[in-house]
Amino acid sequence: MFMGEFNHSIDVKNRVIVPAKFRDELGEQFVVSAGLDGCLYLTKKADWEEFAKRLAELPMTNESRQLVRFFMRNAQECEPDKQGRIVIPQGLKDLAGLEKDIVMIGSVSKVEIWSKEKLDGQSVNESMEDIVEKLSTEYGLKF
Repeated sequence: MFMGEFNHSIDVKNRVIVPAKFRDELGEQFVVSAGLDGCLYLTKKADWEEFAKRLAELPMTNESRQLVRFFMRNAQECEPDKQGRIVIPQGLKDLAGLEKDIVMIGSVSKVEIWSKEKLDGQSVNESMEDIVEKLSTEYGLKF
């Protein structure tokens, strides 16, 4: 399970350190891909393969084809170097607006990579109490 928050920077060669805590959970190889809400995802390779399998099973609609393109287009397998760094492909870097300061956030089954500026600029429209109540009612989520 991924949890916690780590602040890092991306260097001029588009390399970023993946915290050891996350690397241990991700394994030797993992996938970096587009994410939702303007971030990137780091996913265990096995979890990515399962996700890709589910994408391939979607009905052939315009929406499903767009979804497949969104996630598969810039997805790339990663293997950290000896310093624990990975290279973020330029297309994904641009997509997430990554410039210098980034934040990696554990998000249960994946790691989210955010531009610090973008993450700090997000506002929550509802209080967390309202969100928890809504999800508890709709999905039986317990806290």
